[in-house]
Amino acid sequence: MQHTPKGLRLHIGLFGRRNVGKSSLLNAITRQEVSIVSETPGTTTDPVEKPMELLPLGPVLWIDTAGLDDEGLLGQKRIEKTRRILDRIDVGLLVVESDRWTPWEEEILQELQRRRRPVLVVFNKVDRSPPSAQVQRRLREEGVPFVETIASQGQGILEVREALIRMAPEDFLHPPPLVADLTPPGELAVLVTPIDLEAPKGRLILPQVQVIRDVLDGEAYCLVVKERDLPQALHRLNRPPALVVTDSQALEHVAASTPESVPLTTFSILMARQKGDLPLLAAATAAIDRLRPGDRVLVAEACSHHPIGDDIGRVKIPRWLSQYVGGPLHFQTVQGHDFPADLSPYRLVVHCGACMFTRREMLTRLLRGQQSGTPISNYGMTIAHCLGLADRVLRPFPEALAAYNSQRQSPPASRHRAGRFVSSVSPNAPDRLNHAEDVSPSVSGDYDGSR
Repeated sequence: MQHTPKGLRLHIGLFGRRNVGKSSLLNAITRQEVSIVSETPGTTTDPVEKPMELLPLGPVLWIDTAGLDDEGLLGQKRIEKTRRILDRIDVGLLVVESDRWTPWEEEILQELQRRRRPVLVVFNKVDRSPPSAQVQRRLREEGVPFVETIASQGQGILEVREALIRMAPEDFLHPPPLVADLTPPGELAVLVTPIDLEAPKGRLILPQVQVIRDVLDGEAYCLVVKERDLPQALHRLNRPPALVVTDSQALEHVAASTPESVPLTTFSILMARQKGDLPLLAAATAAIDRLRPGDRVLVAEACSHHPIGDDIGRVKIPRWLSQYVGGPLHFQTVQGHDFPADLSPYRLVVHCGACMFTRREMLTRLLRGQQSGTPISNYGMTIAHCLGLADRVLRPFPEALAAYNSQRQSPPASRHRAGRFVSSVSPNAPDRLNHAEDVSPSVSGDYDGSR
């Protein structure tokens, strides 16, 4: 709790062939022996992560990857891990051994450009030979910045830092709001936070902590209560709160206790708005109505927690969805950065709030869903839909509510082809993505983050 979470750090990936000096560069930038440096190719076998402060950007996470020209069976597995890093990063550093520009460098540069990631080319070991004038000219013509370094001697490191500061994405410098725009200065937000078996001992879960901080940063007030204390807490206020935010699994109880005139939403939906594209996620939630018994559903969690007996992603959401559909569905669960490249076998993906991810990684997953024609919903919105409360929790977000209702009200033929989901909302979404027995829930904590 004393360190900035990974999901709020700028993720910077180091890519390149084996033995080009990626590890030496990372050690020089961080001023620590983070990665093992050796003349033996392939020393870095798995991605190495190093959090640090890079002023004036603030908290960043460096990810040193295995060489992309690795060989053999294990080498291919390392390459696959490296390619997954491309889904996570906000900025890429392509490290080149000075005058050796090969198809490997070309492939990574093009992949980063396809993903619209800012990329800095670092010509390392320039004491041995200068970089190709032809390659430099081509990079200038394409607007790709580059610097020259001798990482082992610390030369050029200041230039790398300065270039990174200039390249930081706008959505990192000015991230989407979490809740501050919904609670004006001087107004009150009531936060309903159940304390249960999955709640971390001595603290709150990450989304709850982040909402409290965002309310305070917006010069508003917050009142934190358990679900059973909400009616009395509201009764003691001399005027209604600007917003009530609840754990998704307490939604039914909280909705019954909160006057219709008071805006209501969930922590999970707030996280979905900040980390992803809320209108796109809301529209996808309407696809739940088209599920049929026997369909395949993927449940994706950003963190790798140890599930308890009545786990939200493995037990409760599958139970609610199966009850809503009227028959058993086939569920598969993935955790952390494991996520299928092909989503087409699934009729629906239900994703957690992604508090442990960067916005970039979540947007990449949403884009993958669009490419596969597979709707990606969210824990909080899925629960609200099954309870018949989606309209209410989306009311504070008019664009998302309109997207949700348009998908529910339009004829099925205009929404999907051959049973696959096709979004008819958020026409600018691809641009945003490139720059998601008893039906009454028992409260056991909305697991949207690190407990």
